[in-house]
Amino acid sequence: MKLSRPVSWFLLAFGVWSWIIWITFVKNLIKDSSGLAFEDGDPTAYFWVHLLLAVVSFVLGTVVGLIGLRSVRLLRRRS
Repeated sequence: MKLSRPVSWFLLAFGVWSWIIWITFVKNLIKDSSGLAFEDGDPTAYFWVHLLLAVVSFVLGTVVGLIGLRSVRLLRRRS
């Protein structure tokens, strides 16, 4: 399957965007002082669920970004 140049760049940008957003989210989750993520210093269910969401998003963002990167490289070699 051949992806167009705009789609390839979009996938690559989406992968980078996903990492930026979720890294920021995890940093904020760890620093949480509202009591949602930690109760008496122990992680809560809220923490674990949101950490799982972040990990899944890291993986999906990486996969999507790598597809975009491979496609961009392939398009550059062909032109």
